[in-house]
Amino acid sequence: MNLMIRKAIVACSVALVISVKMFGQLDTAAKNLTLQECIAVALKNNSDVQHQQVTSEIARVDWQGAKGNMIPTLNGDISHGINQGRSIDPFTNSYANQRISFGNYSLNSSVTLFNEFAIQNNIKQTRFAFDASREQVQQTKDLIAMNVILEYLQVLTNTDLVEVAKQQMEVSAKQVERLDILNQEGAISPSQLYDLKGQYANDQLGLVNAENALESAKVLLAQLMNVPYQKNVAFEHIGLTDAMAANKGTTDSIYQAALQNLAIVKAAELQRRSAVYGVKTYRSLRYPSFYMTGGLFTNYSSNATTQQYINTTEITTANYVLVDGSKLPVVVPQDNYTTQKINYGSQFTNNFNTSVSIGIRIPLLNNLQNKTQIKTALLQQKDAEITLQTTKTQLQQNIEQAYVNMTAAQNRYTALTDQVNAFKESFREAEIKFNAGAITSVDYLVVRNSLDRSNINLVIARYDYVLRAMILDYYSGQLTFQ
Repeated sequence: MNLMIRKAIVACSVALVISVKMFGQLDTAAKNLTLQECIAVALKNNSDVQHQQVTSEIARVDWQGAKGNMIPTLNGDISHGINQGRSIDPFTNSYANQRISFGNYSLNSSVTLFNEFAIQNNIKQTRFAFDASREQVQQTKDLIAMNVILEYLQVLTNTDLVEVAKQQMEVSAKQVERLDILNQEGAISPSQLYDLKGQYANDQLGLVNAENALESAKVLLAQLMNVPYQKNVAFEHIGLTDAMAANKGTTDSIYQAALQNLAIVKAAELQRRSAVYGVKTYRSLRYPSFYMTGGLFTNYSSNATTQQYINTTEITTANYVLVDGSKLPVVVPQDNYTTQKINYGSQFTNNFNTSVSIGIRIPLLNNLQNKTQIKTALLQQKDAEITLQTTKTQLQQNIEQAYVNMTAAQNRYTALTDQVNAFKESFREAEIKFNAGAITSVDYLVVRNSLDRSNINLVIARYDYVLRAMILDYYSGQLTFQ
């Protein structure tokens, strides 16, 4: 029987590892809902999972932004304006007292050549933070899934308890019907009939209580799945097969497997590594950095003109020379020009210029900001290390407790199985004797109640054992949720 018990959890674990489809709505008309479907719906609809996924996406954007710091910057600038009155002509760089429209155009680029690996460390810091956020998404899914499993098994427990209550009531109803006939014939004492009627009423109340508990469990499960409660919804049972007693290993082996598989441990480790590179990033900012800049520039002015040559003529000046006592005027050549506006395209080309520079930026005094950032990063690293160690310690303690609980649940289920079998035989004989009038109704009800309590305890123990075994499967990595 123990070997049969163990196969149920392994079979359920394998089924849960398989990627399940997400269901937007519950289709309860076609078939019973399985545990896998309930988990899938809960993971899709749960707001905590959705919130953590958004947080993870923000971390991914931060990582992409850190990688973008390796790419040169490139910015363009275009400006147009009008100067009225006395102002500097951007074309001649001299004063002009008129209305001038102008335009300036530039394209600038800058790239960091070396900054003590600050960019590379920041990329690693944000990458580990992003990886940690993805593990936190999985950690949230694990928590939701385990809560669904717990409530799902509670629904199954209450479903079986309803069936037990119905069977008890049916047994009592048959006895009341039989004793009522005998009482009418005067073959029994009326007290025996009333004893059984009281038991029948008690069984009816037990059925009502069991049905109420079942509906309450369904409501809680629907709330975990974030779907409307439906009274007629039914759930598929998890059968007890030989796999439930599969070897779970030792607490040490389960702990080592949990360190490798559980998202909560991976997230804590990745956060620690991110904090380490956070310290390296801020320490790198204490050192000089080298950079290179470059730019393309041109401009335009409405006052820009050019002189176009026309011809050369001779003009008589006021000067003269004496020749044989006579005054002769001085004639000089004069070049004649016409003024023309320079068009936009020609100015754009003619005024074009470029620049390239290499520089070094030396941090000297920045209000102790970098020193403060380093101290903060060191404290964050220490906090991440404490969180990681605390997570590992709590995990080991939880595994040890879960192993003890699973072993106790298995032993309890085995003992109750034997007890139910013994009470069934005892009740069979007591029913024969009671029907034959060999024992009183009190004796009969004592045996009957012992069997009823044993059946109820067995139902509870069965699913408690299933839950404890599934918890160990989760810790050992045999049970995963995607």
